[in-house]
Order: sequence, then C-alpha cells, then structure tokens
Amino acid sequence: MSSDNDIRYRGHMNLCEIDRPGQEKIGRARVLIIGAGGLGSPVALYLAAAGVGRITILDPDTVSLSNLQRQIIHSTADIGRNKCDSAREKMLAVNPGVTVDALAIPLTTENASELAREHDLLLDCTDNLATRLLISDTCVAEGKPYVFGAVKRFSGQLFTHIPGSASYRDIFDDTTADNDEPCSMTGVLNTVVGVVGTLQATEAVKLITGAGDLLADRLLTFDAITMTFREFRLS
Repeated sequence: MSSDNDIRYRGHMNLCEIDRPGQEKIGRARVLIIGAGGLGSPVALYLAAAGVGRITILDPDTVSLSNLQRQIIHSTADIGRNKCDSAREKMLAVNPGVTVDALAIPLTTENASELAREHDLLLDCTDNLATRLLISDTCVAEGKPYVFGAVKRFSGQLFTHIPGSASYRDIFDDTTADNDEPCSMTGVLNTVVGVVGTLQATEAVKLITGAGDLLADRLLTFDAITMTFREFRLS
C-alpha cells in the first residue's frame, strides 16, 4: 500500500480487528450493489470510502426530484441522469483509488448468475419482492454471500446470508407480495434509509475482513418511532 493509502485508511488500520491485512482484503474485494437508491446511497459511499477495490453498481432507473429526499448520493443537478452513473461519479470523488463499474440495466434471470460469479459479495438495496427473491435464489445457488436491507415508513430490517444460513426466501416468500410496496408509495423517513444502509455497509466490511459476528441467521429490525432495535433468531 502507498503512503497515501496508509493515511487514507488509517482509521481501519488502527483497529486490531482489521489492521493492514484486513484493509488489503478490502482492497481486493469485488462487490455488487444492486440498487442505487435510498439504501444503495450510503452503501456505495461507505464502501468506496472504505477502499473496496472493485464495486459494481447496478440500477436501470434515472434520478427524479422525489428521490432526493432520501437518495443522498444524488443531487438536484443529477435529475434525469442514470442513477448508476450519478452514483459512480460521487463514489470516485470520495475515493479515486477504487474501480467503479456502472450498469444501467435491471437484474434478470438471464444475467443474475453471471454477475454473482464475478463478485465476492452482493448487497440487496432493492425495493421489490421479485428482485429480492431473485437475488436470494441466485446467491444460494452460486454459494455467494449477500446483505439484505429494507425500509418502510419509520422502520427497517436487515440480515446477512452466508452459504448455509437463512436466506430471504426462508423468511419471506411469494405470499408477501401484497405488502410489496415501494417506499415512494408508503412513505419513509429519510434517516431510516441511512441507518439501514449504513448497517448494510458495516456488515459488508465485516464479512470481507472477518471482523466481528455477522447477522447470519439473525434478522435485525429498527423502529425509529420508539428508537429500538430488535433481533430475531432464524432457524
């Protein structure tokens, strides 16, 4: 690592749980972020700042005015741009030493497996049931870990899947479709998205470096109204 990187990543390297070997693992990691919206915004910024070597950010949508209340990686000047291109620009502004690939395409049954194989870790920052189930099924089939996050109104939830642990389909399934409404329709407190997205990025760094205990077989929920976290053990 260069002397500049020693300075840039000093905060991590002063942690005995990460140190230089952990930071080098971060630099070699290949991460796929699916969704450059509310959850994807803090995830993308923090993983770029952390020095993840290669980040692919996938989102077919464009930035709209209504996104800006919670999608903090985008600005008013980005309205009309592809979200992944806007996100890539901000990530490289934070850390030009990482590689960021922007894919303005949806995740589909045709490309999901190939994309999963090209990365070490996936982050589910989406807001619809079909894509969440596709990510879950693909990662289980390919033996890939992923970090799931979701928000609605004043609450959020997340967990981490590693091979052999509970996946999204083990917790939710097609019967939850009636509750599958994006936060643009149900409403969401913007800071709740930041809390959950930041926790997703935290789990990603922990998984890459091997630091701490992951939320595998555990569902963590957050309620901003009561300012409480709850944990549910999954079998």
